[in-house]
Amino acid sequence: MKNLTAYILFIAMLAASPGVIAQSEEEKLDLPGDNLNLYAVMKLFQESETLEGFEKKLNDEESEINNLDLDGDDNIDYIRVADQVDGNLHTITLKIAVSDNEDQDVAVFFVEKKDDGQVLIQLVGDEDLYGKNYIIEPASLTENGTPGETPNPGYSGNREERQGTYAADNSSRAISSWPVVQFIFVPNYVIWHSPWRWHYYPSYWRPWRPRYWHYYYGYHYHWRNYYNGHFRRWDHYRNPVWYDRYYGGNHRSRSVAVRTRYARGDYRNTYSRPSSARQGSALFVKRNPTASSSRDRLPSFDKTGRPLVVRPSTGRPSTSRPGTSRPVTSPGTSRPSVTRPGTSRPSVTTPETSRPSVTRPETSRPSVTRPETSRPSVTRPETSRPPVTQPGISRPAPSRPATTRPAARPSTSPAARPAATPGSSRERPRGNESPRN
Repeated sequence: MKNLTAYILFIAMLAASPGVIAQSEEEKLDLPGDNLNLYAVMKLFQESETLEGFEKKLNDEESEINNLDLDGDDNIDYIRVADQVDGNLHTITLKIAVSDNEDQDVAVFFVEKKDDGQVLIQLVGDEDLYGKNYIIEPASLTENGTPGETPNPGYSGNREERQGTYAADNSSRAISSWPVVQFIFVPNYVIWHSPWRWHYYPSYWRPWRPRYWHYYYGYHYHWRNYYNGHFRRWDHYRNPVWYDRYYGGNHRSRSVAVRTRYARGDYRNTYSRPSSARQGSALFVKRNPTASSSRDRLPSFDKTGRPLVVRPSTGRPSTSRPGTSRPVTSPGTSRPSVTRPGTSRPSVTTPETSRPSVTRPETSRPSVTRPETSRPSVTRPETSRPPVTQPGISRPAPSRPATTRPAARPSTSPAARPAATPGSSRERPRGNESPRN
């Protein structure tokens, strides 16, 4: 009962913390956005110096960030970056051309500078690819949106795990100090619009075959401590105007082909191969052999290919422990942990089973076997039956006294023994002759 009560309290605590539940659901959305990790995109944006450099690095195969194939041609799609400026608000969209006349928005950055010089930033995944209100922001933002201390001041990501030329420590530094943020707010900033379009891309870019989603996940799984230590999920827009500006204005592009392929289930079935997660993990270890997270073991996957792991926003140890996630992601698998005290009931019944093992086998069964050993002794008298039959053969013995009766007969006529011969009648006349002498 104590274990059951503790389990119920544990589930209640998890239910009271939506951040933890949201993190566990992020692992696999079953949406096209699974193949563009927005934590990695935000990290790359923080480390970039210009939007042009950000776009180039975003589409670099070595960065292992872009794994989108929205048009279904079995090649990675090129992501274009475009900035729309309205006063102190920058709406920076990430787009993909899926045909000659259709674009699809992937995500959008909202970067707004306040009058006091502080900067708010959020990265929002498009609803067609990530669902509603999939928002990533720096963990250093406070509840009211102002930059503050990181929620875990003692944590800093391994330097070996950082990419790019700018090492973002995300301590007490304000977002306004990010190089790309400083770049877009300079007075002589030239608004960046990617010049590339469908089948017209930079000469240095060569598309590659998309990775399986589990391969992609296996690589980024080792970055989870850095991602969760510097960024977090948020459930609402810092400025409600941003949503109306993006979804109600002319900034968003939607593709009918993408919606059709999603309705057919193409994006769910294309990238599923759990065994490839080890290959992605091996690539990270190869590139970052000294990183502490290179020793982390990948979580297991359920029947649908979903990883069994919980990603708390700040908890480093629990993120790599699949065991802590099982009670949350699959309560059915956690029931054995509740019934373990119940497993002691067999230990109560085992003495009952042991009672027959003590009394019946040890006392009664030997007693049963002993008569079995005595049965041969019963058969032994069967071997003695011949002596029983011998008295049957000796039945003439009682006739022996009958033979003695003739012995008494000569007592009455002593001369009868010679007369016992058949020719005794002939000798009697000879006896008569004796008186004649």
